[in-house]
Amino acid sequence: MPVPVIVVGNLTAGGAGKTPLTIWLVERLQAGGYRPGVVSRGYGAAVTGVREVGPDGDPMLLGDEPVLLARRTHCPVWVGRRRAEVARRLLTSHPEVNVIVADDGLQHYALARDVEIVVVDGRRGFGNTWRLPAGPLREGLSRLRQVDAVVVNGDGRLAELAGPIFTMALDGQDFYSLHDASHKESADFFRGRQVHALAGIGNPERFFDTLTGLGLTIVRHSFPDHHAYRQEDLPKGTVIMTEKDAVKCAAYGHPDAWVLAVNARLSDGLERLILDKLELKHGQQAA
Repeated sequence: MPVPVIVVGNLTAGGAGKTPLTIWLVERLQAGGYRPGVVSRGYGAAVTGVREVGPDGDPMLLGDEPVLLARRTHCPVWVGRRRAEVARRLLTSHPEVNVIVADDGLQHYALARDVEIVVVDGRRGFGNTWRLPAGPLREGLSRLRQVDAVVVNGDGRLAELAGPIFTMALDGQDFYSLHDASHKESADFFRGRQVHALAGIGNPERFFDTLTGLGLTIVRHSFPDHHAYRQEDLPKGTVIMTEKDAVKCAAYGHPDAWVLAVNARLSDGLERLILDKLELKHGQQAA
């Protein structure tokens, strides 16, 4: 690509926290004066070819994570199977973009990259350390020695890690109405009553533990990652869901549905490491 490319990926199948980290990274690049664009496969998307994703895009057509990225980052987001083609189309349509962030795609080697960041679920680690289909790994653990940074999501000390290591925590304190994002409440609003917790993400237990940690009494409703929700999937009563689930459930007129907003909090040093590498590899500084 004619601009730097940063890949956020993982070694394991399933959720590890790539999307919150991608949002954090885009926001830090924007704060540093860069004009980023995001490319994604759009897992589970029905669309073929290459498409731009808007904040009001159809998650069933374009993928739930790309729609969430478009809503949260307010930067160009494009999806398609061939990431290099997607990136070229994005740059043609948005010539102001001067850095590409690839959400997932560590193993998509057709897209050359300048910076690689691997996200690791600190709780689940690498399972039995075997490759698919016998284990959860997409690549061998030796791949960790080749990346620029490893980000551990949550608790966990993993002896297999190598290279610069950073930690990430997902902070969630505020809730907003599924149908009116301006209506916000704190955890106090939900304490003392039963709420249904809805999660169709890679690691639902992390979301459930966050809610119980806030003092909420919950009934857990787990669904597969990227689940295609139907109206009947939403139980009666008070419902709390993730932002990723919310982009797919917004079309349903549930009268008491809420969304937990989360933001990634990174240990010191990762932002500086990325900006330094962009400048070193391309002589490019933030505007």
